Amino acid sequence: MIAPVFPSPIALIIIDMQQGMRRMPAESRNNPQAEETILRLLCAWRAAGQPVVHVRHMSRTPGSPFWPGQDGVEFQPELQPLPGEHVQEKNVPDVFIHSQLERWLRMRGIQQLVITGVSTNNSVEACVRTAGNLGFDTLVVADGCYAYAKADFDGVLRSAQQVHAMALANLQGEYAQVINSEAALALLLKSSVAL
Repeated sequence: MIAPVFPSPIALIIIDMQQGMRRMPAESRNNPQAEETILRLLCAWRAAGQPVVHVRHMSRTPGSPFWPGQDGVEFQPELQPLPGEHVQEKNVPDVFIHSQLERWLRMRGIQQLVITGVSTNNSVEACVRTAGNLGFDTLVVADGCYAYAKADFDGVLRSAQQVHAMALANLQGEYAQVINSEAALALLLKSSVAL
């Protein structure tokens, strides 16, 4: 008798949604609905019993809002991890560096990652590049990430949307597929039906 083949789990990875992010100037960011989008995805992943990874940045720079021991390192209340959900701390933008995240995913047979969080051009981009290079099937939720306005190398100020769009362009096709939250929910539903 042949054993049935079940699809592998799909992990939702939520990057750096901490209290310290709320101290950044709201007028200089894009996707003001990102937190609501991430919460909707989180609730759906929980309802489906799929794995969730909460990434928390712990800065090595004194005075940073993410310096250990300050309330800035705490998760935003509505996105607080539940018991049993994996929390992965990091000290650099890329969560795969100096951590056991890759091992944790591989041991659970997780090949597909859906990534959300902040900021698109920093921690999200760094994590997605490594995930793609490690061979994970990586999806980035465009409306579940956001960025801040930033001057480019030539000193030209770029809007948050421009920074966000360029970071996603850097990732699309090379390291990941960029999708929206509706596509992520459809993928989750399809996976749940297959189970």
